Formats: sequence, structure tokens, C-alpha cells
Amino acid sequence: MTKRTTSPTSEIIIYQTEDGLARLDVTLREETIWLNLNQITTLFERDKSVISKHIRNIYKEGEVKAEATVAKFATVQIEGERTIERDIEFYNLDVIVSVGYRVKSLRGTQFRIWATQVLKDHILKGYTINEKRLKEQNERLLELQQTVDLLGRIVAERQLAGQEAEGLLRVVTDYSLGLRLLDDYDYGRLAIGDTTGQVRFVITYEAARNAIDRLATISGVTGTALFGREKDDSFKSSLGAIYQTFDGKEVYPSIEEKAAHLLYFVVKNHSFVDGNKRIAASLFLWFLDANGILYRQDRGKRIADNALVALTLMIAESRPDEKDVMIRVIVNLINRRN
Repeated sequence: MTKRTTSPTSEIIIYQTEDGLARLDVTLREETIWLNLNQITTLFERDKSVISKHIRNIYKEGEVKAEATVAKFATVQIEGERTIERDIEFYNLDVIVSVGYRVKSLRGTQFRIWATQVLKDHILKGYTINEKRLKEQNERLLELQQTVDLLGRIVAERQLAGQEAEGLLRVVTDYSLGLRLLDDYDYGRLAIGDTTGQVRFVITYEAARNAIDRLATISGVTGTALFGREKDDSFKSSLGAIYQTFDGKEVYPSIEEKAAHLLYFVVKNHSFVDGNKRIAASLFLWFLDANGILYRQDRGKRIADNALVALTLMIAESRPDEKDVMIRVIVNLINRRN
């Protein structure tokens, strides 16, 4: 029997053994099946100590790697009259199958067959949905581009009044750029380009400290004594990192790349007791302004307030292996195409 419930990050599938004696809430996440220790014990009808010993041996013998097959998921548990959320260790299908071979359980074979079919269905469903989404996105992109081309011809032929035409064209073009960035992101084509090479302003540690102190005064947080207090030397390292060179050449040659890395490093290094994200965002804006690219020629903001908030939070929640993608996204939102 299978029943599905979903959350933003996982899907719960109810599995019932063929003999009807066991029922498990199986987690489907990251393209595999996950069970915790208690569930594996129930599935194979063995003592928890036996299952734990098999799992330890599986990792010890290198049959599978722990970092790829074990994870902690937040799980809601009822304890008496209280509902408590705890982080519980779960093991993926590779570990479950390995345990099944060691305990020589018929239930293990049945579960493996069931899980394989569930994953196949999930992958096919996901591919279909993704293919449909990309097709719809491409259709919208093509339609919008045709609209931009049409408006361009109308403006060129002066069939609309100047301000009206320019305003309409700017709005549509802004959305076109957004869709292009999404399209490039989906297909792995997002790259760094259209950047500004000449750096007018170099941000020093002393200047940055003064800016943080001013920010504390403006924000009214001077009384906390924690805002902007450095925990170690990592803030100095963050500033130095954006100017690093290799073989006589700057690693981050453009203003946009330096700004993106400044925002990223200050957020991720968490150098301050309090105010890390506010400080990072403020220094980011200051750096862009001091280098003359915070505003467009029409004095409009190159990056909107809500976009800055979203980017800062995304960096804070991102994984280290997502750094390059985050940098490319930031650069593409502040480069000369905006």
C-alpha cells in the first residue's frame, strides 16, 4: 500500500510489508529512499543492536561511504503530551540493501523491489514535470522576446510618445532579462560577463571598520556592544581575499566580481558576534557605490532592496559547493546589462 504526502524538500511514502505485519513511513528525498535505525530494525525483524553492528561493519569495510549515505533529517515525535522536533539519522537505500544482504531477509528483497519501482516512477514523473516546465518557460521567453522586438520597432518608428514608449520598453526588457537569467541557470549557461574592469575604490580594513561603526550608530544598535564585534581575524581575510592575485593577475578582476565575493565572504565567514548579514549587505552596497556602479545612468538602483535581501539570505543558507553558482547569480544581477 502506498500513500504520498509532500513537503518542500521530501516526500513521505507509506510502505506496508506483503505479510501486512509492518508499516513504515518511508522518506523519499534527494532521489533515494531513507529509513532511520528503528525503521530498518522493524523492516528486517532484527534487534537494534544487530542492525547497528551491520551498519558499522558496512562503513568499516568500505562497502558504501557514510558521507553519501547517512543524513540527519528533522523529525516530529510525540512524547507524552508534547510534540518535539528532533534531528534523526537516516540511511539511504544503498545501506538498507546492504543490511538486507547481510541478514538474508525476504522482507529486504521485497522492499528493494518496491523501492526500485518507486524511485523509477519518481524520476520519470520529475523528468516529465521538469520537461514541461522548461518548455513553458521557453515559450514565454520566445513570446516575450517577440514583444520586445515589436516594441523596439514601434519606438524606432516613433509611433509612441517618447516617455510612454521608453517606460513600456524598459519594463518588458527587465522581465526579459530575468527570464534569460533563469533560462541560462537551468541549462548551466550562466556565466560572468558584461562587467566593469576599472576599480576606483579599494576597501581597506580601517575604512570598513569605520563604516561598520557608522552603521551601528545609524541603526541604533551601539548599546548592544555585540553588533560588529569581531570574533577572530576572518573579516580581515575576507577583505584581503577579494584582491588576491595569482601569477601576477587578479583572481577577481572586475568590480562586480569583487563585490560579489565581498558579500559572499562576509556572510559565510560569520566574523561578527552580531550583524553579519546587515554588515555584509551594507559593505556590498558601499563598495558598489564607491566604484560608481550602484546606480544606473537613469539613477535607478542596479539591485532592488528585496533582491539584496534575498541574495544575502540565499548566501547564508547555501552550501559551500554552491559558491560559484551564487557568485555568478550576483554578478549577473549587478553587471552592465542591468
